[in-house]
Amino acid sequence: MERTKAQQEIYDSIPHRPPFLFIDEMVEVGEESASARRTVQATEPYFEGHYPGNPIMPGVLLCEAVFQTAAVYMSQRLKKEGGGMSEKVPLLSRIQEAKFKNMVTPRDVLDIEVKMKESVSRFHFMRGTIKKEGKLVLSVEFALVLADKTA
Repeated sequence: MERTKAQQEIYDSIPHRPPFLFIDEMVEVGEESASARRTVQATEPYFEGHYPGNPIMPGVLLCEAVFQTAAVYMSQRLKKEGGGMSEKVPLLSRIQEAKFKNMVTPRDVLDIEVKMKESVSRFHFMRGTIKKEGKLVLSVEFALVLADKTA
């Protein structure tokens, strides 16, 4: 299957691949923030067992979409600063204040945004949100650490 330019940008930035890739395209990557988009497909395998007959995207996967957006942001930020992710891997080191406000179901289009709050050494404290149709679905505060790759 041939990838679009938007998909290739993600594939070049993080190691995640389907079926564990939860962003479709990066909309914007700025100095202090990034945004991505995801269209939830009815054929996604977790829907078979997560509320059969009334499929709901699991909250942990919504958080993962935010974290993947942040990882792409960090990768592109490092590249811009002259470094790269070839020797580093962004790892989640903290999750706090995750709040779920609305359900996500098949065919929903998610707008994902991450914002840098503060960097301390190799730890990066961020805030993420997901909205659908302009309404808040998730807000979460978290931290990523840039760790050395082991393999």
